[in-house]
Amino acid sequence: MSNINLIIEERPSNIGNFMVGRLLPFREKRMVGPFAFVDHMGPTSLSDHENFDVPPHPHIGLSTLTYLFEGAIMHKDSLGNETEIQPGQVNWMTAGSGIVHSERTPVYLRTSNKMLHGLQIWVALPKALEEMEPEFFHFNEDEIPHWTENGIDFKLIA
Repeated sequence: MSNINLIIEERPSNIGNFMVGRLLPFREKRMVGPFAFVDHMGPTSLSDHENFDVPPHPHIGLSTLTYLFEGAIMHKDSLGNETEIQPGQVNWMTAGSGIVHSERTPVYLRTSNKMLHGLQIWVALPKALEEMEPEFFHFNEDEIPHWTENGIDFKLIA
């Protein structure tokens, strides 16, 4: 069944202490290709006593891509990675056989007003790779391919 005429509006979804706009999964369209979840964070303003805090939780059999337009998030995981993601950067975490991670407002921003706007996209791994060793990669903005074509700026984040 083709869903070429299906327009999916984001719906509010609570991911701990933070609301996101969730595009996938959707009742009529569980996945688009390998994309299983598409969460739109913000844009939102957080006051000096509000923080983005997703406590440690496990993932298996998938990858997550995090891309920020605004704000900062501290990623920590069971592989020993502790990396701050900032606007224009990409975090790519492949859970494979299993990983635990948390995502939080960095310490230096926790008592100040801040903005947060970004995407987190969950990608289902091919069956043959679902049990691979977990991996984590961070890409700075200058490592991400970008170009301009017909007056439109493009970035290839995945």
